[in-house]
Amino acid sequence: MPARVTISVKSDGELEIWLNPEGRDQLVHALQALNVSKDHFHLGTWGGDIELSAVSYRPTDKIVDTAKVLFRPDEWDQRYFPHVVANESGNG
Repeated sequence: MPARVTISVKSDGELEIWLNPEGRDQLVHALQALNVSKDHFHLGTWGGDIELSAVSYRPTDKIVDTAKVLFRPDEWDQRYFPHVVANESGNG
């Protein structure tokens, strides 16, 4: 089967990511490939690095058409977004 990845938002606002085995493998591979040189990838119903399905599982779901996954080493966040790191240590 071809990879199938569907990202949707339920009517109560909860984000859901639906994957078939091939879609899971593709997403895990893309996540594991992230590093300081390749720090992001795109997902989209129009293509992207990982193609998203535009077909919702429930008629009330809102499909996410595009998304971006960003790799953020702690050193980068400490320098550019220190409030994110401070919140993790209970200081913010």
